[in-house]
Amino acid sequence: MTIIKTSIGRRSFLKTSVLAGGGLAIGFNWFTACQPKAKETLTIPDEWFNINAYLKIGSNGVVTILSPNPEGGQNVKTTMPMIVAEELDVDWKNVIVEQAHLDTKIYTRQFIGGSQALRLGWPGLRMAGASARYMLREAAAQAWEVPVGEVTTKAGTIYHKKSGKSAGYGEMASAAANIEVPEEIELKQLKEFKLIGTSRKNVDGKKIVTGKPLFGIDVERDGMLIAMIEHPPAFGMKLKSFDDTSARNMPSIKDVFTVKSFQDDYERQYFDTCTFPEIVAIVGNTTWEVLQAKKALKAEWEPFSEYSFERNAFGNKHTVKVPAGMESTSDHLNLMKEMDAKPGTVLRKDGNPEKAFKNAAKVIERTYSAPFLAHNCMEPMNFFAHVTPEKAELVGPLQKPELTEQALSERLGMPLEKIDIKMTRLGGGYGRRSYAHWLLEAALISQKVSAPVKLIYSREDDMTSGIYRPAYLATYRAALDADNNLIGFHVKAGGIPESPLYANRFPAGAVDNYIAEEWTVNSNITVGSFRAPRSNFIAGVEQSFLDEVAEAVEKDPIEFRLELLERAKNNPVGEENDYDADRYAGVLKLVRDKSGWGNNQPDISRGVSAYFCHNTYVAEVLDLQMVDGKPLIPKVHCAIDCGIVVNPDAAINLTEGCIVDGIGNALYGSMTFENGVPDKKNFDKYRMIRHREAPKAIDVHFVKNDIDPTGMGEPPFPPVFGALANALYQATGKRHYQQPFFGEGFTLG
Repeated sequence: MTIIKTSIGRRSFLKTSVLAGGGLAIGFNWFTACQPKAKETLTIPDEWFNINAYLKIGSNGVVTILSPNPEGGQNVKTTMPMIVAEELDVDWKNVIVEQAHLDTKIYTRQFIGGSQALRLGWPGLRMAGASARYMLREAAAQAWEVPVGEVTTKAGTIYHKKSGKSAGYGEMASAAANIEVPEEIELKQLKEFKLIGTSRKNVDGKKIVTGKPLFGIDVERDGMLIAMIEHPPAFGMKLKSFDDTSARNMPSIKDVFTVKSFQDDYERQYFDTCTFPEIVAIVGNTTWEVLQAKKALKAEWEPFSEYSFERNAFGNKHTVKVPAGMESTSDHLNLMKEMDAKPGTVLRKDGNPEKAFKNAAKVIERTYSAPFLAHNCMEPMNFFAHVTPEKAELVGPLQKPELTEQALSERLGMPLEKIDIKMTRLGGGYGRRSYAHWLLEAALISQKVSAPVKLIYSREDDMTSGIYRPAYLATYRAALDADNNLIGFHVKAGGIPESPLYANRFPAGAVDNYIAEEWTVNSNITVGSFRAPRSNFIAGVEQSFLDEVAEAVEKDPIEFRLELLERAKNNPVGEENDYDADRYAGVLKLVRDKSGWGNNQPDISRGVSAYFCHNTYVAEVLDLQMVDGKPLIPKVHCAIDCGIVVNPDAAINLTEGCIVDGIGNALYGSMTFENGVPDKKNFDKYRMIRHREAPKAIDVHFVKNDIDPTGMGEPPFPPVFGALANALYQATGKRHYQQPFFGEGFTLG
C-alpha cells in the first residue's frame, strides 16, 4: 500500500465546483502538490518539465482530462492522462483528452523538453486521479450512509457490495464537489494497474492521418493576413537599410516594415535566444503573394560590431558576448584544434592520471568531431497572433509557452492577464521550438498592422536562421599497463560555443585514474537544445572509443563494458557518479541476450553501444550489411530501463523514432559555413535519411521493474551513433572519427 500526502490539501485543487450540467470539475496543480525542494529544483533547471491538469467529470460519467503540456509527437497527450485515469479507476473509452491553453494561474511550467514529463509528473498525476476517486467514494458513502472503506470502484462505477448499491461517477459528481480533499491519499498498488502498462493509441491519431487541423500551420481566422520575414544572409551581419518600393507595390501587399524582437535593455531569459533580433516583415493577403514580394525586396546588410546582452538563466545572471565577424567552418576547425591542444578546465580528476599515462605500456588516443546540425522540423516555424489594445491572442506550436509569455508581456507592454496563448500540436520540436522568437515577431507584426496575422517561415528561413546543434570536438585517451589493464582514462571535450562533456558519467567511477576537461569557443552562430543535448555527440564518440579500447585489450566489447560496470558497482571510484552501474549493466545484458550477441551471422556486422541520460539506460546492437558500398541495416536491437512503462506502444514509437533519427544524423547530418553563410538552405542540399535507409526492423525490449517512469523521448537517440560507428568498423575495417560518416562535415585532416 502506498500512502502519499496531498501536501497542501484543498488548496492544491485550484478550482472545485459543480458544473452547470451536474458534474464535477477539478482544476488540480499536479506539480505544486508534489513539488521538490527549491534546492533540488535548481540542480536541473534546463531539464524542468512540470505537469498540471484539469479534470472534469460530466453527469453522464464521461471524464475530460485537459493535457496542459505541449504535444510534440512524444505522445504525452495520451500517456499522461492514462495515469490519471488509472488512479481514477475509469474506463479509458469514457475519457476525452483535450489540449489545455497556457494558464499560469492553474498550471506551472507547461514545458516539453528533457524527457521529464512522466518522471516529474508521475506522483502528481497519480494523486490527481486518486484524490478525485476518493471524493467520489466519500460522496457515495454519505449518500448511502455506509463507511467509505466499504465503497469500491471499478471502471467508472461506484459499488457498495453489502447493500448491492451502485452508481456511475456522473451520478455522484455534483456531491463529490463538496467533499474535502483528504490530507493523505492511498494509491493503487502496481499489481492493481489495469490501464498502465497497456498500449493505447494516440488520442489524435485519427485526426492526424485524416488531415484534421491540429497544427499551427493549419490556423485560419476571418480577416487573417499572412506575414513572412527577411533576415540577414549571413551570421555576423545586420540590417543596414532596405528599399521596399517594388515589394510594396505588388498585388495584395499590405505593409513592409522592420521588427525588433527584443528591446536593447531587455534582460533575456534562458530561452530568449534569437539569431537576428531585427528583421524585415512583409505582410499581405496570401502566402504566394507575400513570397513574391519578399523576392522583390531590396535589403542591404552590413557587418555588426561585437555586442553583449544580459541573460538570466533560471536565476544565474551573466553577460553574453556576441563576437563580430563572418565565421567559416575552416576557422572553426582551426580554433577547435588549438583549444584541444591546450589544457582545458578540469571538471573531475580521480587518482593520478598523469602518472598513469606516463607509466603506461600503451596509450590509445583518438579525436572525434561533429558539425553543426539543423533541427529540420517537418512543420516550419509559424505562429498566429491577433493583438489589440485590449488583449493578445496567440495560437501555435512551441515548447516553452510559459517562459515565452513573460518575454511577450514585456515586449508588448501588456500584462500577462491580457495575453492568451493557445497551444497546437508541434510538427516536430526537438528543442528548436524552445526558442520562440517567431511568436514575438508574429505579435509585433499583428500589433503594427492592427489585424490578425499568421507568420510563416519558409524552409529556407528556418534552416538558415540559427538555433543549431553546436559543433563539437573531443579527444579520448586510454592508458594500458603491460597486462592490458585499463589504468587511466582522459577525456577532453569542447565545442562552439558549448562543451558536450558530462564529467561524472561512465566510465567515470570505473577507472582508478580519470580526468575530464572541457573548453569552449565563442561564436555568433546561435545554438540551442537539440534532441538529447550534448549527449547526442558525447555518447557516440565515447562508445566508439570504448570499442577501440576493448579491441586493444582483446576483449569482447560487451564483456569489456560489463567488467568496468562491475568495478563501478562493487568498488566505485569517487562519489559523484551519476549512474546506477547495476541498471547500466542490466540493459547491456538484456540486449546481449535478446540480440543473440556472439552468434555470428553470414554477411552481418554488429556494433554495440550503451548510454545513460535523462534518467534512463539504453543499450543497442545494430546489425549492418554493406551493399555496393552503402550501409543497409536489417535490424536494431534495443534494451531500455526507463522504469514502469506506462504506454508500451508510445514508448516503442519513441524508440523507433530516436533510432531512425540518430542513424540519419550520424550518416549525413551537417551544416557548415563560409563567411557566415550556411551552406544548406533546403532539403535539396541538407541530406536526410531515406525510407530505404531506415532499419528494416527495430526490436525494443524493456527492463521490468517497479521504478517510477523516467525519460523516453531522447535516451534511445544518443547510443545509436556509437552502435552504427562500431558496426561500420566491423563491416569495413575503417573507424569513423568525424561526423557525418558519409558526406561532408568536419574533416580534421
